[in-house]
Amino acid sequence: MRSKKFAWALFIVVLGLQLPSFAFAEDFTASVHKYPYRAQDQTVIGSPTWYTIQPKDTLLDIARRNGLGFNSVRLLYPKMDAWLPPKGKRIFVPTFFVLPPSKYYQIVINIPEMRLYYFNQADSTVQTYPIGIGVEGWECPIGDFYVNYKTAHPTWYVPASLQPKYGIKSMPPGPDNPLGDFIMKFSAGDYGLHGTSMPWGVGRLVSHGCIRLYPENISILYPQVPMKTRIELIYEPIKFGRRNGRIFVQSFPDVYNKIQNYAQYALDKLAQCPFAKDVDQRKFMVAISLQNGVPTDVTKDQIKDDSLKMVEITQ
Repeated sequence: MRSKKFAWALFIVVLGLQLPSFAFAEDFTASVHKYPYRAQDQTVIGSPTWYTIQPKDTLLDIARRNGLGFNSVRLLYPKMDAWLPPKGKRIFVPTFFVLPPSKYYQIVINIPEMRLYYFNQADSTVQTYPIGIGVEGWECPIGDFYVNYKTAHPTWYVPASLQPKYGIKSMPPGPDNPLGDFIMKFSAGDYGLHGTSMPWGVGRLVSHGCIRLYPENISILYPQVPMKTRIELIYEPIKFGRRNGRIFVQSFPDVYNKIQNYAQYALDKLAQCPFAKDVDQRKFMVAISLQNGVPTDVTKDQIKDDSLKMVEITQ
């Protein structure tokens, strides 16, 4: 399994060097979007959208344009051609999220989800951005850390283990620098949150352990985050949330193969959930089996619920 994952990681690196000429030709921009939340009972943010595929669109364009990583669309449309999706087709875009569990409500990074959440307790809002993570063998660390260094236009000091590959010891700021325009290191050694010169890697396992963000997202996040900000890196493929009295579950694949029995893990998580008695187990197990990253309403005794139908038709 490890050799297969390494081969796939190598394949997408090669693929990234051979992108179609139209890929990422668009000048992508972003703005700060703050979602209100309440940790007690309003922990599903955003709302789903529908999108009609335009000529020259790729799934990577669609994901990035909607603030998603590539994994969000690939999980939902595993059989769709990423480079030549069917133009004119109307597709569901999962632009809503269950908030991850948190101790500090500052920055939370959920590795299997490949997503970052930035909480502001002062106004009870949260921002969220897709990320790229480490390949197997260079996994992102798990634990509680804090921001201990920030700089714009960083120089990349190439790790000794990678110097033979790149043939250099350092790379100055510029368009080819893999750190992008901003970096925020945290108290886990050489790991950091940074931009990227290869935005196709957001929503993939591509890095050597650092967290990559789209250039337009790191430029938004960087000035907002003060030194000493707490960072929680968690590994949680199954999240529970509530909104307007309804219960949602959002599940993702076990990207680092940490879980021996996913179904049993899911049932154990459900047993620990404080509102487990109100969860319909059939709906729950369907959502868990899909592992497509779509928040699904699993509340018991629903009068009318199209959420399962909506996620099933995308397979």
